[in-house]
Amino acid sequence: MKKITTTCIFSNFLIILLSSISTVKSSVEQNIDIKRSDFPHGFLFGAATSAYQIEGAFHEDGKSLNNWDVFCRIKGSIANGENGDIADDHYHRYMEDIEIMHSLGLSAYRFSISWSRVLPRGKFGGVNQAGIIFYNKIIDNLILRGIEPFVTIHHNDYPQELEDRYRGWLSPLMQEDFVHFAETCFKNFGDRVRFWSTINEPNLFAEMAYEWATFPPARCSPPFGNCANGNSDIEPLIAAHNMLLAHAKAAKLYRQQFKAITDYQ
Repeated sequence: MKKITTTCIFSNFLIILLSSISTVKSSVEQNIDIKRSDFPHGFLFGAATSAYQIEGAFHEDGKSLNNWDVFCRIKGSIANGENGDIADDHYHRYMEDIEIMHSLGLSAYRFSISWSRVLPRGKFGGVNQAGIIFYNKIIDNLILRGIEPFVTIHHNDYPQELEDRYRGWLSPLMQEDFVHFAETCFKNFGDRVRFWSTINEPNLFAEMAYEWATFPPARCSPPFGNCANGNSDIEPLIAAHNMLLAHAKAAKLYRQQFKAITDYQ
């Protein structure tokens, strides 16, 4: 199995969207002062994160182990044996992070929902209310400070139980589990969240998890790697196929049952 050269922990990063790289370079060279008023009305400046990379609290308040929690504990999987158990401790320090965003004048924040924090056992168990409360607090405090929440439903992490039961994204059963997760998010957060992403970079996840084995469940075959299990020629296509169908089903559900809730602007 190929070793990851980067860690599981990534700090919050600020995304400043400017009209073009060349314009920025030209402005810097000419020492031109760029002002917020130079951008069109409605232009958003924001920050972006994902749950596993920042939250920590990997086994608190009802959250179950996810695929990354387990993968990071496999010797040799991650450089220096690092993991996201604490990460940026966003779970305990989210108010500090929101205040920092507010102080910077940001108008948008993209974050993801931890599947294993909201539905620790997927469809095989109930909703974890502690997880719902956590994300409600984030959303409410963002809106209070004029920061638009952009929510990614799935950013690479899912309950390990789904991997153990039916091999995660290699099974069509994962489609319905994802739709159940998406519906849970729409029901609990959809009255305040207008902007949703279903699955973050499915093409990248399929490649890294099932071709190169650098993401869990770390499956591959020669010449891409020497894993105990996997088929690098076929499995990335199966996983991507299931993710695309899961996306389509969740998007259809949202448009039919939930979109009208936030069509207020």
